[in-house]
Amino acid sequence: MPQFHPGLVHTPVTPFTRDRAIDWEVYGKLIDFHLAHGAEALALPMHVAESVSLSDEEQHKVVTFAIARVKGRVPVIAHVSDSGTSIAVSRAVRAEKAGVRAVVITTPYYWTPPPGMLLEHFAQVGAAVSLPFFVWFAPDEMAGPKITTELVLKLIERLPNFAGVVDSSLDWQFQINVLSNAWRVRPDFQLVSGTDYMVSAGANGATSYFSPLSGVAPKLARKLYEACRKEKYFDARETQNQVAALYQIVKGSGFAGLKSAMRAMGRDCGDPRPPHDVLREVDHGALAEQLNAHSALAAEPRGW
Repeated sequence: MPQFHPGLVHTPVTPFTRDRAIDWEVYGKLIDFHLAHGAEALALPMHVAESVSLSDEEQHKVVTFAIARVKGRVPVIAHVSDSGTSIAVSRAVRAEKAGVRAVVITTPYYWTPPPGMLLEHFAQVGAAVSLPFFVWFAPDEMAGPKITTELVLKLIERLPNFAGVVDSSLDWQFQINVLSNAWRVRPDFQLVSGTDYMVSAGANGATSYFSPLSGVAPKLARKLYEACRKEKYFDARETQNQVAALYQIVKGSGFAGLKSAMRAMGRDCGDPRPPHDVLREVDHGALAEQLNAHSALAAEPRGW
């Protein structure tokens, strides 16, 4: 299988209208924005895009819409997670037929399957497609079953298309252990940072990263990525600190905080769908003030 390096992956949010339908006009503008500001690939719909709040058909439409809008300029990676193995398999197969370049999946929603069942879940989804297959470890979002080095090695044995782990754990011991063992049997196996904390992951061997904050500060994401790809980690520390400060501003309000930050930057993508909270105007104003005080955002694009 040809090697696929995701690079700097933007993870667009899903824009909604006032009645909570997907706003396709804004979604088109959002994709164009990401492409114009450094995205080397798009991964969608990730959790930051409220994937769990989208119906199966909506998720497929998001993927096909993105592919049509991108027109081959960058790869599209489809997120196909679900609680049921057959549902995740169906999503992966449909995504491959639609023209995505890779698929990514995390542990099943709601269930806490033991290691053997988790292995079968991933193996069946990965075997259903010929695309590069990535497993996403997001323990803060997905409490319960864990991605382990043992699981990774068993998947490598069973899946020739198992390309790597997207890691959001920020656990450097896990990252080193996975890569050092995986490389012994699959030298091109990849570690991909699943967060905007690229310095530590890069130092441990990550060559790509998924950027949830790219819709707010794409220039910061690009600066951080380029420094880490050149292994200039000392130089990257200040940029990483600026990204961390931005994350602290946004994270407390979850999806609403991220969308509020995008609105403050002139890219209104609507409010989250229930049950996620909607920020009151006073809280949005306070968040916007914090963003305006963040000096690193002065160079970031405003509007579309």
